[in-house]
Amino acid sequence: MKKYILDLTVTENLKLHANYVLLKLTSSSALPDMLPGQFAEIRVDGSPTTFLRRPISINYVDREKNEVWFLIQLVGDGTRCLGNAQKGDTINVVLPLGNGFTMPEQPSEKLLLVGGGVGTAPMLYLGEQLKKSGSKPTFLLGARSAQDLLQLEQFKALGDVYATTEDGSHGEQGYVTQHSILNKVKFEQIYTCGPKPMMVAVAKYAKANNINCEVSLENKMACGVGACLCCVENTAEGHLCVCKEGPVFNINKLLWQI
Repeated sequence: MKKYILDLTVTENLKLHANYVLLKLTSSSALPDMLPGQFAEIRVDGSPTTFLRRPISINYVDREKNEVWFLIQLVGDGTRCLGNAQKGDTINVVLPLGNGFTMPEQPSEKLLLVGGGVGTAPMLYLGEQLKKSGSKPTFLLGARSAQDLLQLEQFKALGDVYATTEDGSHGEQGYVTQHSILNKVKFEQIYTCGPKPMMVAVAKYAKANNINCEVSLENKMACGVGACLCCVENTAEGHLCVCKEGPVFNINKLLWQI
């Protein structure tokens, strides 16, 4: 897909949690096509310690409002600077980058979307596109506590939502791979994004149950176009740049111990 360097305007910056903001951006012209699972490289202005763009998953695309959403975890100077953006500010963005999730050939009601932490971000747009194509997505979201579960109402508008929290404050206590829904429903396809240990566990479950599974890797990235080689992943096809060949991979391509 063609990549664009755009100056986008902030329409809204919502603080969802002490450590998360939802940044909504628009353009004076129609936003380009974007696929679920793709990401953007966002330039950070005003931070003396941030020299590289920040790779952020595309959280949602609102075509009616011509907006693209980014769910941003505030973990360093760069993301905290983005978290302080105000309505009307201009933010330079390169998008869409990478390859997205594989859409099913036929509508299905047995699609499981598993997200952990900020890894829930790409699941929202994926769920919306799956529903739009006639499928019924099921979401399984994991977090440390109830306050760390983000955008629940948006997810519930798209399909059934199940959750696990480590402290048991919402949903079932434990990790996503321990949720009872996995013993009740035989899913046909799993999509997942989140911390690597979580994705490895989901991949092991998928492989053990002969379920096709795609993961969205979160390797450290700098350029976003496969030039700097800092996000390389060793795969069955050799060393591949996650930003260019991914970030979405079928688990059969990965050399994880599964």
